Amino acid sequence: MLSRTADHLFWMARYIERAENTARMLDVNVQTSLLPQSEARSAEGWQAMLGISELREKFVAGGHSFSPRELMDFMVRDAKNESSILSCLRAARENARAVRGTLTTEAWETYNTTWLELNQLLRGKTLERDPSAFFEWVKFRSHLSRGVMIGTMLKDESFYFARLGTFLERADNTARILDVKYHGLAEAGQLVEPLPDSGRHGTEPTNYRDFYYWAAVLRSVSAFEIYRKVYRDVITPSRVAELMILRGDMPRSLLACVDEVRSNLAKVTNDHSQETERRAGMLKAELEYGRIDDILQMGLHAYLTNFLERVNDLGRRVSADFLVLHQA
Repeated sequence: MLSRTADHLFWMARYIERAENTARMLDVNVQTSLLPQSEARSAEGWQAMLGISELREKFVAGGHSFSPRELMDFMVRDAKNESSILSCLRAARENARAVRGTLTTEAWETYNTTWLELNQLLRGKTLERDPSAFFEWVKFRSHLSRGVMIGTMLKDESFYFARLGTFLERADNTARILDVKYHGLAEAGQLVEPLPDSGRHGTEPTNYRDFYYWAAVLRSVSAFEIYRKVYRDVITPSRVAELMILRGDMPRSLLACVDEVRSNLAKVTNDHSQETERRAGMLKAELEYGRIDDILQMGLHAYLTNFLERVNDLGRRVSADFLVLHQA
């Protein structure tokens, strides 16, 4: 396969996954902003969005105010923000158009229709009337694009490069969501870590606000119902971390994402990719045999920072091994 074709497929999948994850993060902020809380605490939650996406400097440089409306506009429809939902879906569509002959007709039409419908929704003020409905639409279109590719495309290198893009992006975003939400509460003194070797998984939430906060975080990665099936108990911060990091049967967990990255790398291996495959395998093994108590004792923020560095390293190595150099 031509490296340019692989590049377009890889970034096509990354961009639509990024749009979905942005929608998830915005939706959880909308839901948590409805909880009883001070204006300062609400503002912190919205500003954390910029920290997750590393967009604070660009937001400030644009002269925006830190209001929920301006933050949402910046993350949804600002064409100058390369990580906005508008920019991501446009980039996904343009990358799909560049390899239209490689995609099935159904896959191309899904990406193209998503872009056309997005513009209709933004003109129709759907975001202002019902933000959660708009974010559900973004998630649905992302799910649809993956489902159509799985259901219609030949399982060849084109398919595997798209999957690589999807799971590298998902691993990055899941780690960022967990890091900002968990670390933010720890800094505010609202999170008590488990005692070393206590055998207990964190501190049980003491009020409904804690419950709804962590329920919203779980819903941001489609994990609320999964949590209930796995633990059948109260929602605790460390169990949320365990589910989102170490559970290979949770589709958006770090372990599940890295396992997919390793698996798809093996399908497109070439003479230059052995070191990339080795690093992906090491990261997968560490997650597979890791324990949440050890991670929390080390410090979740430090652990996730290291994870993000390694995932970004894998992304750079994939580009160097297979693809045309591309902007992040």
